[in-house]
Amino acid sequence: MRIGVDAGGTFTDFVVLHDDGQLETFKQRSNRIDPAQVILQGLEQAAGKRRVDVVHGSTVATNALLERKGARTAFVTTAGFEDLLEIGRQNRAELYNLTPAPRRLLADPKLCFGVHERAYYDGAIALRPTAAELARLAAKLRRARVQSVAICFLHSYQNAANERAVVKALTGALRGVYICSSHEISPEFREYERSSTTFVNAYVGPLMESYLDSLSRARNYRIAIMQSNGGFLSAKTAAKHAVRTVLSGPAGGVVGALETARLSGYRRVLGFDMGGTSTDVSLADGAPRETTEAMIDGYPIRIPMLDIHTVGAGGGSIARVDAGGLLRVGPQSAGADPGPACYGAGTAATVTDAHVVLGRISAAQLLGGAMSIDVERAGAAIDRIARALELDRTAAAAGILRVANANMERVIRVVSVERGHDPRDFALVAFGGSGGLHACEIARELGIRTVIVPEHAGVLSALGMLMADAVRDYAAGVLGRTHLEKEFAKLERRARRESPGAQIERSADLRYRGQSYELNVPWNADPWRAFHREHKRVYGYAGGYATLEREVEVVTLRVRARQRLAKPNLHRTPYSKGNPETRRVWLDGGWKTIPVLQRAQVPSRDNPGPALILDYGSTTLIPSGWKYRNDRAGNLIVAGA
Repeated sequence: MRIGVDAGGTFTDFVVLHDDGQLETFKQRSNRIDPAQVILQGLEQAAGKRRVDVVHGSTVATNALLERKGARTAFVTTAGFEDLLEIGRQNRAELYNLTPAPRRLLADPKLCFGVHERAYYDGAIALRPTAAELARLAAKLRRARVQSVAICFLHSYQNAANERAVVKALTGALRGVYICSSHEISPEFREYERSSTTFVNAYVGPLMESYLDSLSRARNYRIAIMQSNGGFLSAKTAAKHAVRTVLSGPAGGVVGALETARLSGYRRVLGFDMGGTSTDVSLADGAPRETTEAMIDGYPIRIPMLDIHTVGAGGGSIARVDAGGLLRVGPQSAGADPGPACYGAGTAATVTDAHVVLGRISAAQLLGGAMSIDVERAGAAIDRIARALELDRTAAAAGILRVANANMERVIRVVSVERGHDPRDFALVAFGGSGGLHACEIARELGIRTVIVPEHAGVLSALGMLMADAVRDYAAGVLGRTHLEKEFAKLERRARRESPGAQIERSADLRYRGQSYELNVPWNADPWRAFHREHKRVYGYAGGYATLEREVEVVTLRVRARQRLAKPNLHRTPYSKGNPETRRVWLDGGWKTIPVLQRAQVPSRDNPGPALILDYGSTTLIPSGWKYRNDRAGNLIVAGA
């Protein structure tokens, strides 16, 4: 038995792959205070005392970073560079704002310490830290009562000897303190990005370590953690490399969207994961897009991760009227507690409440009827927005959905149009509890003609974790070096030692001399030509830089160790003919009575919309002018006119 677990802001999803290949899914309300308790309860429900493998998408690192609730962390760097994290890159996020708000800092300036050491750009050690200085540093850290330490020296990606010496000294002197260094976390050039990545790892690491310890109380569950790169790694490694889990849950959704779409013959897909708190959007052109230049809440994180963009628009996103009288939706969310007004505890109007008012969610619709909906409470919440806008209830609810759709359309354009892709060339894979309710309307605005809603759309991120492979990434900064094969061999030896039997994949970050940023390409017989092609595809240059004569330099070598696992065998639920119900729903600017079908009632032939398709954990709204069918893989295929 294998179990995938995705801990979201509103629900925690479980997908159980039984020994006979059958899938079982269920949800539980999340608990932000003690998420491990909910997970252990769900595992007990699914497996009892059996020994099972669990792949878990954790939000511990993400929430700690976004909410600034990480550990009390010290930053140790080369003397004279103590202000490195505060200075940053001096980039202006708001170009025309003359008085931008100060950037919120993770690092307390009083906890930034310098060490007299120096490695040159080529790795030559010019100055080593003395034992006396390291003893004084350890004493300062003890007096400061730090919980973790991030160590990052200049040019340590070329030679990590000084960092290793400091790690050894502090590990012996600071018992119980979490210590990490940049040559282990992000051994690449660019000192600010490397320092930021290492500091974030130290900031969230103790919380991840404590969280995994609480999960390990149930010793019959072998826990693995989903990474931001679309693969999973052991809980022990995740505790040391917590920064690799900051997009843990969304990465499972990307894998699930691509794998389920492939079963229906689609390889070019836009993933649209709309949950209770946020919407995560990704693009896959045969394979998921990756990046090493991610920015999480204003902090650069330089590790391989899937290119996922998030917007604060989910089913629990709160609607409000601002000081100028304009309707806003999100990024604030009602979360799991109190949740949308229709859940019976909250009072704020949310996107889910708007769907209830417009007839798209009924009183006994959620979780197969296991969760009741308070329709009157939802209406009262929307009425408060309607009065502020001087509209009726229906118009206010419809306006909330239009604003939410506009927010999500914008982020889809970020991952497609702004990356040189035409969204009309892709199918939109909609999942998450709310994805199917918005997918067709958003697709229509973007010119997308095919929407795919997987059978397990409500728990697809958890299912994607069961479709993921075990993956470890290794990197080496080699700017200015010439013995590249020797460096690759070092990385591969480490990969084979830590991941025996894994498939080894090589790639490299290349750029034209004089450029500031790189493109990653596979390291094959002719990586240079591959780089020229990729540069032209991304930037559209037919001349200038994109010529075979321009000198190319190698910045970073990368090795990925991948252990492929068998994927769950997905197939459609047997067709169950029956007379559909009908419901009065606000659609296309008016109230219409439309059929309401369970997923099993959808035939394999095309049917004209409009319709509502109900599934455990998700609902799909099909407007007029669209047609829909279930295919052999169990995917709901919705096609526009």
